[in-house]
Amino acid sequence: MMTNFFKTLKSVFLAALLSLTLTSVAPAQELSPEHLELARRFVDITDQSRLYEVTLIETGISTMRTLVSQNPDIADDVSDAIGEVIQRYADRRDELFDQFARVYALRLTQEELEVIVEFYETDIGQKLARENAAANTDLKTVVQIYTANLNREFFAAVRAILREKGIDS
Repeated sequence: MMTNFFKTLKSVFLAALLSLTLTSVAPAQELSPEHLELARRFVDITDQSRLYEVTLIETGISTMRTLVSQNPDIADDVSDAIGEVIQRYADRRDELFDQFARVYALRLTQEELEVIVEFYETDIGQKLARENAAANTDLKTVVQIYTANLNREFFAAVRAILREKGIDS
């Protein structure tokens, strides 16, 4: 279950990076510093799952698996090297989150962001931000179970129709 969680985070991270890449291809749009600051506040307020940190750790785990599976004798050295690299990247969160803020600022007006940030600064907004990560994990599980059941039921329904037509599948 935890591996799926990390895969989901990695997918979200990659989708965000793709979105950033596609956004950067679009014509440049002037955004006021206030507009960007509001968008950044929204990104910071809603990052309850510590996306950047989790992504760094997940990347370190993936690197460890790859290198140690090739040569188990270097596990300690790989672990130390991963620790060093994580430290190098630890302070680079702002680079990514500033880009997230730019994406939101391009999609939402300054007025819309003011309302959104104001909401997320309330107690209920803070609760929603905290609960979103866990809720998303639960929702993913619900969708997986629903999809598995749907696949079986759909397949059986198609086969039943084919049997009615005298087709053995």
